[in-house]
Amino acid sequence: MSDTPYSIDLDSIRGAFPPGMEAPPLLLDFAGWLKGRPWGSVGCFSLQGQFSDQAPIVDGSPLRDRFSLFMRLPDGSAVGGWYGAGLDRDNPPIVGLGSEGDYELLAPSLDGLLAKLTSQQFDNAWSDLKPHDEVKCQTVELAQWLTGRLGRDMAASDDDPSELPDFRGFMERWSRGREDYWANHRLMAELGWRLAAHLPKGKNAWDKTHFEVAIVGKQYEARVLSRGPQPFEEAASIESLLRDLREEMRRAQPELGLWYAMKFDLFADGRVMPNFEYDVRPTIEGEPAKLSEAQADLARAPRPERWVPKWLAES
Repeated sequence: MSDTPYSIDLDSIRGAFPPGMEAPPLLLDFAGWLKGRPWGSVGCFSLQGQFSDQAPIVDGSPLRDRFSLFMRLPDGSAVGGWYGAGLDRDNPPIVGLGSEGDYELLAPSLDGLLAKLTSQQFDNAWSDLKPHDEVKCQTVELAQWLTGRLGRDMAASDDDPSELPDFRGFMERWSRGREDYWANHRLMAELGWRLAAHLPKGKNAWDKTHFEVAIVGKQYEARVLSRGPQPFEEAASIESLLRDLREEMRRAQPELGLWYAMKFDLFADGRVMPNFEYDVRPTIEGEPAKLSEAQADLARAPRPERWVPKWLAES
């Protein structure tokens, strides 16, 4: 394990920041200091950027411009900046999005997060931010580098929690709000009605039937996940409804563009909970979606350059 260096992807980190914002020099310098050091020597993480879409957030796509997630933990949790209402966009607080639904404001700033790494001040939910037991610890070296980089002694922050923004409350309100939004959405209600034949057979409230959809330009495919992806009778009849949903979402948040894939769960009471993919190149009829169709979508619904997926930007 000690021979494995930290995984660092600077391109994805730069791309994870909202359009018009750049990765801070301190973060890039930290990545340079970390490069080549043994994984686990100052914490168990990788420096890789991701959007809120892929983070453990209910319907996270609309929050892309509210986060800059630059760190991933082994359990799928994400760490990065949060641009809440009224917060400093040049030096946002650093938050954690836990894979088990733990939402926590970890530090008031990036330098505060690095200081906490040096002092290992993380509770059990965020213990992956501590050095690994089987790897030689280098937090003292990190503290020395950080002091030199900042030009001052950087003690870990003891901010009064009452003075910090309520990130957990924000996320809990967001989750409830999105669940209510989709539960009452007219197109989701119609989708659930049209797919009534596929309601789960179980008696529990959490039983559900899984579906996946791909729409790229004129291409379309829908499958029910039953012993693997399977065609289903109603797929053709719901295409226009799903295309209407796609257009409605584009109008609501045009900078996101058009989604290419959608996964949704159908619950026993007819509720539908969707999740959308804006960056994946889906497979349609056994082949990757046509680049010409994806390019047509992009021309019709342009995105900021850094939100254009690499497979499409390089085509």
